[in-house]
Amino acid sequence: MKVEFAPLNIPLARRLQTVAVLQWVLYFVLLGQMSIAITVMLIIHNYWFLYIPYLTWLYFDWHTPEQGGRRSSWIKNWTLWKHFKDYFPIHLIKTQDLDPSHNYIFGFHPHGILAAGAFGNFSTNYSDFKELFPGFTSYLHVLPLWFWCPVFREYMMSIGLVSVSKKSVSYVVSKEGGGNISVIVLGGAKESLDAHPGKFTLFIRQRKGFVKIALTHGASLVPVFSFGENELFKQVDNPEGSWIRTVQDKLQKIMGFALPLFHARGVFQYNFGLMPYRKAIHTVVGRPIPVRQILHPTEEQIEELHQTYMEELTKLFEEHKGKYGIPEHETLVLK
Repeated sequence: MKVEFAPLNIPLARRLQTVAVLQWVLYFVLLGQMSIAITVMLIIHNYWFLYIPYLTWLYFDWHTPEQGGRRSSWIKNWTLWKHFKDYFPIHLIKTQDLDPSHNYIFGFHPHGILAAGAFGNFSTNYSDFKELFPGFTSYLHVLPLWFWCPVFREYMMSIGLVSVSKKSVSYVVSKEGGGNISVIVLGGAKESLDAHPGKFTLFIRQRKGFVKIALTHGASLVPVFSFGENELFKQVDNPEGSWIRTVQDKLQKIMGFALPLFHARGVFQYNFGLMPYRKAIHTVVGRPIPVRQILHPTEEQIEELHQTYMEELTKLFEEHKGKYGIPEHETLVLK
């Protein structure tokens, strides 16, 4: 196979976009593990004056990711994130106004490999979120295990990420006065194993915890579909029942996160690497589903609202798929 190299005369703006996305990929793939390794080395070599103060701080700060986090406007405004957004590019589309006196849960679909649309639109300050949804603050929820990584957790919280635990979501949507949005990538790690280009498989049928939280706090549900999310990477073929998928499923159950074998392009060549393809992402925010507060919802009430949510999600996909190049015969597969 002939290697296609990147030309030398690439504009500076595109080079900066590549740097921005490269650090984002490394951020999710390596930095968490590196922060743990560095902490262990400090302990092994007895740099107590470094690790004891930090571990003491960590002990008292442990629950902050479940209490709204600790965002930094300075970091969220880094120009780096503008280049990140422009790399793909990432777009946010609103279909209906939301009432800032209410709280909402955005169900984000699909997960893709690294949920670039969720991060670019709801975590940085360079999307159109503030213009489209004035008066709202968004909280992007991620796996709690990321906040177990020393130092790395501080960086995650600084860009607006919080835990996806029940306690964390409840904290956001129970805030007085409204204007808060919990953004949850509902398919989670398991769904990333089905993130293949041209496929629209969502792991949603067993995800009902967000519905119960919405009912308990009276938070409206809003389906969100990110067109182009599954086109950013290719993944080694892993159909259900294959030995690769069996190993991936077992590791996911043990570790809590999935290990999709993905690849796309490189930094200096376009044939292979961990850099995502430059494919446009259009994240469409659907119509809100009003939810009446029920402090102790029954299984039937949870099931009914969950079914309504899946129907609205399907409608959102069907209404907009043609605008983003998806053939008419393609449909969502809900698992």
